[in-house]
Amino acid sequence: MVADILMVQGTMSNSGKSTVAAGLCRILKRSGLSVAPFKPQNMSLNAAVTGDGGEIGRAQAVQAHACGIEPHSDMNPILLKPQGGSMAQLIVQGEVAGTMSAREFHAYKPEAMQFVLQSFERLRSKYDAVIVEGAGSPAEINLRDGDIANMGFAEAVDCPVVLVGDIDRGGVFAQLAGTLALLAPSEHERIRSLIINKFRGDVSLLTSGIDWLAEKTCKPIAGVIPYIERFVMEPEDSLSLTRSTVSSQDASLHIVALITPSLSNHSDLSALAAHPQVTLTLLRPGQPIPPCDLIILGGSKSTIGDLNVVKQQGWDQQIKRHLRYGGKLIGICGGFQMLGSEITDPNGLESASSTCAGLNLFEMSTQLLPNKILDRKIGVLTVSNSKCSGYEIHMGRSDGVALDRPAIVGDGFKDGAISEDNCVLGTYFHGLFDEDEAMSALLRWAGLSEPLKYDYRSMIESNVDRLADTMIASLDLSHVWIHEAPLQPDRSSVLYSLN
Repeated sequence: MVADILMVQGTMSNSGKSTVAAGLCRILKRSGLSVAPFKPQNMSLNAAVTGDGGEIGRAQAVQAHACGIEPHSDMNPILLKPQGGSMAQLIVQGEVAGTMSAREFHAYKPEAMQFVLQSFERLRSKYDAVIVEGAGSPAEINLRDGDIANMGFAEAVDCPVVLVGDIDRGGVFAQLAGTLALLAPSEHERIRSLIINKFRGDVSLLTSGIDWLAEKTCKPIAGVIPYIERFVMEPEDSLSLTRSTVSSQDASLHIVALITPSLSNHSDLSALAAHPQVTLTLLRPGQPIPPCDLIILGGSKSTIGDLNVVKQQGWDQQIKRHLRYGGKLIGICGGFQMLGSEITDPNGLESASSTCAGLNLFEMSTQLLPNKILDRKIGVLTVSNSKCSGYEIHMGRSDGVALDRPAIVGDGFKDGAISEDNCVLGTYFHGLFDEDEAMSALLRWAGLSEPLKYDYRSMIESNVDRLADTMIASLDLSHVWIHEAPLQPDRSSVLYSLN
């Protein structure tokens, strides 16, 4: 089998590449084709654990679910996880391969391309179609040499490209025309069509601009995707919440999440932000902790560095005052490690500091070790005997008597800790709030008397369907698919074919 391939590139980061790729994946799945997502190179602190025990960018895991398949490490063979300065942890085909500076990675790209092509060929041999997502913009002049993320990959595998621009940020005509103007002739020829994303208003008002763009670029405009209200999908890297505080009219529980500089897997907050009874405040350095019911310390790619920021901001003393007045605290992964008496990093994996005193809320210490733990687990919350599930991504081992009171127990394992006064909970589980039973139990523990049933995972699934429906209604898909044969079908149907 040789799969058909289509690559989605964007005029900039956050132009909508991940979203458009997910929508195309779902449309093809509906047609009965087997389809897989692929991103050659990703830079993200939002990661997912795959079924084969690897680690990939979270956006590709979401796209895999849109395809109806299990995420696999081949779907994102090169993942860079920034950890301060110009350094990043390098993940190759799901496994840690070391730490590199930006300059070192640039020199490594020819070798990285071999891993990219290996993973791609394995996917290509198993599926009818592969939807590829680019990274950033193909017009970054300083990154063109040795590119493996955008046109360098497209040229290597000879695949067509659709280019997406974000009109919600303004300047979309300059985005699209300017990007095309900066491409090499062979790359320009590779662009099959242009897509305008996230338009608010009457699309007929864009007619003159669309006509100009088509004439100027000599490229068909596949269509204009409208801004989808109340649309939620898992974020790739930047925090998806554009406001510091998110709440609904019925919100009655106030949660504060501390946004430290190296915060990782912030997708842990997405389900909370969407819950109708929660007000979620994202607190950044320079802001004091306001009165609230629950504080969350999230994961970190530089745990000691972020712990020092917590102390420098005075958040450590404010947390202790919050607890004295009966508030609750949850530490997740790196945030859990911060709650102990000490963190050591003898090998300099994340920090130049070899030892740092913790917040001393648990009798436990953590040592950062080279071997990364990647696992998906199902267990039971000890605060409520409620089922929960999650995934671990961390390089530390915690030890101490606090672990004798675990937060989660499962088949052959114990995870985290719960304080004797029942006010502090720590866990290595990411994704803890994604299931309704665990979410309700934790909100009740934090002070919400009657949590509403809220199935976050089903909501994400329905949003992927909304996205696919919107794209079917707004795009001329004959300008998107690889071959010329499939003309735009009746939009009451969702059956399309690449062949």
